[in-house]
Amino acid sequence: MSENLFIDSPLKGALIPLAAVGDEIFSSGVAGKGIAIKNPDGKLIAPFSGKVEFIAEPGVIGLKSFGGVDLLIHVGLNTCKFIGESFKPQVSAGNIIRRGQVLLTFDPKEMTCEGFDATTPVVVTNPENFGDIVFELGGQRIFAQRIDRKGFFFTLKKFLCYNLRGGIDYGQYQA
Repeated sequence: MSENLFIDSPLKGALIPLAAVGDEIFSSGVAGKGIAIKNPDGKLIAPFSGKVEFIAEPGVIGLKSFGGVDLLIHVGLNTCKFIGESFKPQVSAGNIIRRGQVLLTFDPKEMTCEGFDATTPVVVTNPENFGDIVFELGGQRIFAQRIDRKGFFFTLKKFLCYNLRGGIDYGQYQA
């Protein structure tokens, strides 16, 4: 059996189940198993030591722990259309990071004022390598949701269409 995985939350805020997120790519589990942080504080820190795999504008970061955890952090929902100046990366792709290091700062109030939701999904993209995945923040502890394969391929198709078209609403391209 795979080892259980405990991950510190990379942001302060309220931990919520990924299924409660208003973005189907995350709530369906197609991106992996995880949680989300509602009302984040705007200071993204490394939840473990490892490496920055990529940073995509605005506010999307991929990390890999030295223990093999692939983690995707997507600051805010539908932020590909956000043109604010609040995202300030403190690291670059390829950097070695240590637990607790600041990775990115942002202004959640600016996002909200511009009509965006600052809720931040945090997803383990290789959950098959682990047993239960638990995220912790202070006294909060939440188990990452199980992937629901129902509708998986349709959701994956929408996700790929959306990203391959540079953030254009995929709804108009449904077969």
